[in-house]
Amino acid sequence: MSRLAPYAQIHSSPDGPGDDGPGDDRPTAAQIVRDQNLVGKLQGKVFFITGCSSGIGVETAKAIHSTGADVYITARDMKKGGNVAKDILSDNGPGKVDVIPMELDSFASIKAGAAKFLEKSNQLNVLINNAGVMASPEGQTKDGFETQFGTNHLGHFLLFQLLKPTLLASSAADFNSRVVVVSSVGHRGGQIHFGDFAMKKAGYTPWKAYGQSKLATLYFATELDRRYGNQGLHSMSLHPGGIATPLQRHLDEETLKMNDQPEVKAYMKSPEQGAATSVWAAVAQELEGKGGVYLEDCAIAEPQQDSGMLSSGYAAEAFNEENERRLWEESLQMVGMSE
Repeated sequence: MSRLAPYAQIHSSPDGPGDDGPGDDRPTAAQIVRDQNLVGKLQGKVFFITGCSSGIGVETAKAIHSTGADVYITARDMKKGGNVAKDILSDNGPGKVDVIPMELDSFASIKAGAAKFLEKSNQLNVLINNAGVMASPEGQTKDGFETQFGTNHLGHFLLFQLLKPTLLASSAADFNSRVVVVSSVGHRGGQIHFGDFAMKKAGYTPWKAYGQSKLATLYFATELDRRYGNQGLHSMSLHPGGIATPLQRHLDEETLKMNDQPEVKAYMKSPEQGAATSVWAAVAQELEGKGGVYLEDCAIAEPQQDSGMLSSGYAAEAFNEENERRLWEESLQMVGMSE
């Protein structure tokens, strides 16, 4: 049986849904926009997307720009970001593309980038937390936090807090503001090490630290929706799929060889397909007014049924109200903010 979710089964090619690897019939980000009948229809809306120098961030931004919206993208390397912006603008759509310099492993950079955005726009309808690092060697952010937890979770948590007033003010009855959080199936190997986020006591390993960071992003999205959903600000997290991008820069040769296995090849997506769930989360009309869910393959995911690496679904610990609330409160302290 195909792993494809209902959206892909309904909207793929007339020949039936594919499960044959990158470039098969699973939907692309651009197809999501077309299927939602949103090409050129979101003029006046503003989207902010982190991590758009390469990978699915680029494809997410391209698809969003095709709606006619204004798109702000972040990049560590402004030259790369500028080239991406130029490429996106080649669609000749009405919306603008602006590049904001930002390093998610630096609170100072995040604050400066958020301030720069707010100088340019007093509106923000959708924030897409896309940037991230994966399985990196043990290290620290500029502010002394474990690299993956600090970048994937705390950096985006701080960014949200800085942009929250604008997201709330921009929400409308017919288009509630959204925060889309790119998490990962890797959350299933994660555990939040309260009191030991750097995993000094638990023992640092790249994959366990990655799992912790991605479970943290899932908790963040769920708690955000709980706190602000009744004010017209919703959030959801997602697994984009397996995609060969620069995100894999820290993987060793043995791990990368797994991509050559037939079952893994079939599971993998192209960047265009990997961005599809992010775009669906950002613009799907069937998600209007909804949040607090975890998505995969352009559908609301179900609990994980088996332990296979390529199986679908979320872990039992993915939704834990007590831990979500605790992580939120402790994250506020770590970034030096209050509600």
